[in-house]
Amino acid sequence: MNAKRGLGALLLASLCAGAWAQSPVASVAAVDLVRYSGKWFEIANFPMFFQRHCLADTTAQYTPAPDGSITVHNRCRTSTGFDDATGKATVVEGFGNSRLKVSFVWPFKGDYWVLGLDPQYRWAVVGNPNRDYLWLLSRTPQLDQAMLEEALATARAQGFDLSRLHYTPQAPGVSP
Repeated sequence: MNAKRGLGALLLASLCAGAWAQSPVASVAAVDLVRYSGKWFEIANFPMFFQRHCLADTTAQYTPAPDGSITVHNRCRTSTGFDDATGKATVVEGFGNSRLKVSFVWPFKGDYWVLGLDPQYRWAVVGNPNRDYLWLLSRTPQLDQAMLEEALATARAQGFDLSRLHYTPQAPGVSP
């Protein structure tokens, strides 16, 4: 009986140690919101309930608002046309604009952390601190293989399980 308890305690301790050993998610040091503004194409994502009808051609448009917030307009192709959603993002102070709170339905807000960002703002990796959400965004409908690998390495280094990643089809000839 004592051996079983000891084995159970050891197993529990090792499981807990493994969970605690994973380092926390970190956002990039700073984001220039003027450069970040504009249209982004979704290259891949972790499938989310609110995107369940999206089949292809998913984009996000970020526009600075006069009050300092950012208007977020998401759009995707569905089986019946397009779905659109417009929300508002606000900066979380103290993180160089790399952490935002986004709301599409008041009063609910979600974490939007820029986890990786190409120095020329050609791609971005966006997620949240509990690793439930992940988006790989690009300024163009397709991302060349070298940049894709760099973005994926960024997500992997942050502890995201890339086996959950779903690639988003973008129609040929879609303009940036």
